Amino acid sequence: MEKWALVTGATSGIGWATCESLAKQGYSILATGRRPERLDQLKKHLTKTAPTVQFQGATFDVSDRFEVSEFIKEQKSRLEKVEVLVNNAGLAKGIEKMQDANLDDWEVMIDTNIKGLLFMTRALLPLMLQRNSGHIVNLGSVAGRWTYPGGGVYCASKFAVRALSEGLRMDLLGSKIRVTNIEPGMVNTEFSLVRLEDKQKADKVYEGMTPLEAKDIAETIAWCVSRPAHVNIQELVIYPTDQAHVGQVARKG
Repeated sequence: MEKWALVTGATSGIGWATCESLAKQGYSILATGRRPERLDQLKKHLTKTAPTVQFQGATFDVSDRFEVSEFIKEQKSRLEKVEVLVNNAGLAKGIEKMQDANLDDWEVMIDTNIKGLLFMTRALLPLMLQRNSGHIVNLGSVAGRWTYPGGGVYCASKFAVRALSEGLRMDLLGSKIRVTNIEPGMVNTEFSLVRLEDKQKADKVYEGMTPLEAKDIAETIAWCVSRPAHVNIQELVIYPTDQAHVGQVARKG
């Protein structure tokens, strides 16, 4: 039977790598993102690396409930076959302390990291419940467990992801739908560039240490999804070996 995976924020980093990993497992890919040209590149890439699976891209804002509703209407026939939803779309903006922070940055983080995840989950759940099968994977963070200066609101958004994952798992008790929260430490993607808006500063975040790569997280997601139906990996915290805790990093030199 044809099976689909829906991955949000698929135009780079963990989202892109997750599409690759799930395609290798035989999932056709429904990928969302705000950069249509990158979705086109992803389609070409998967056509070469996983020629037997289908691909469909969709460009819209997951934090806009009305755009999400339109997406659901347009893709309903595919969404009825979605077995895996990966809520990967998310970001951090700024490192200022709360008293100095930009309110626009707060809104973007809360809208994307919390509302976007909620809107997409709420849209897919009725279809999964109809079939009584499915797996929702949320991209949390170690920042959803431990806070740090200048990251209070970002951390709060990821604390919310952890709470929502646990609450959803409880609400779905008795169904066959699984819920997993993946909580990475330092991963070398566009994350720091988006947050700092400066390539030099972003590169320094990973200077002198070996961070995780997007494929490390993607392979972990693919492993969680491939467990037998009676096994639910509830949470996974993943640090690079050079990171012991938030703010504790071993650097050479």
